[in-house]
Amino acid sequence: MPRYVAFLRAVNLGANRRFGGPDQVAATVAAGGRDVQTYLATGNVRLTSPRRSTDAVARDLEAAYLADRGFEVPTVVFTPEQLRAVVADADDLIAQHGEPARVLVTLYAREPETEAVTAAHALDLPDSVYVRGRAAHAFLSGDVHTSTLLRHKTFGGLGAGTARTLTVLRTIAQRWCEPS
Repeated sequence: MPRYVAFLRAVNLGANRRFGGPDQVAATVAAGGRDVQTYLATGNVRLTSPRRSTDAVARDLEAAYLADRGFEVPTVVFTPEQLRAVVADADDLIAQHGEPARVLVTLYAREPETEAVTAAHALDLPDSVYVRGRAAHAFLSGDVHTSTLLRHKTFGGLGAGTARTLTVLRTIAQRWCEPS
């Protein structure tokens, strides 16, 4: 059965969007997932599924999470190979541009529109963004909370995604995405 890594957006934020690891596991199993594991409280879920596309897995999970939680949980799904490629892209970008203070990677269900990518790449800010496929690699000179890039409407124009630090993505790739 194919393996997938799902990234849940906007969970465990405040009192009204609680969705802990054991609940994520139960709802993922209800969606047809098997061999389910979670990592951290930010909504990182590994599963196997008989489905053959990331879109189909995302639809199944989103429906199960809505039924379980009573609120929408946007979910971005990658294959292990795709996630390894995101981490490799980040390493390549660091080799090209130097290592910033922080790398925050926003993952998208679909590739951002070409015009939005061009506009984001043209931004002249202390922080930079490099979009490759379904991932926007934000190279931050400081803190996530003070980044002008992450608050810029042009960055938002890339679409709704879910962000993880490169450290978290590397750990997930090492734990869950090694070739069989």
